[in-house]
Amino acid sequence: MTLFEFERDFAGSLRCIPMLARMKLDLCGIKLSLRQWSRFSHEERATLVDLPFENDADKEAYRALLLTLIETRTDEPARFLATDSFEEWEKAHTVPDIVATQAIRDGIREPTLLEWRNLTPLQRFSLVKLSRCSHENANFRPAMREFLGR
Repeated sequence: MTLFEFERDFAGSLRCIPMLARMKLDLCGIKLSLRQWSRFSHEERATLVDLPFENDADKEAYRALLLTLIETRTDEPARFLATDSFEEWEKAHTVPDIVATQAIRDGIREPTLLEWRNLTPLQRFSLVKLSRCSHENANFRPAMREFLGR
């Protein structure tokens, strides 16, 4: 299971959704609430973190499993996201404004373009995600420290 150090306390037990699973959810276009996530068994949550997600067949299998779990384990309908707005983290040619703004807000230096390019897609996704979620901004600084030594 791939977990970042900054998320081990809250995601290590899988009571919260790890960044790797969040990225997969976004890429397959499904918004999963923490309430829905908590209705899945620990084994089902671990599967959602660990399932391969390399090609279209993997993504379709992941999406199908997720929709089945939502339908069978929760009393809420699946909610869908647009999957065409991932430029901020998928493209390594520019540091997103949202990340730079959050770094300034936290009083740390924003990533340089070279640093941004050298991050993995999951690290870039995490920084963008942590810049957006007001309730999770506390994890932006630890993520920057872990990824870039800030």
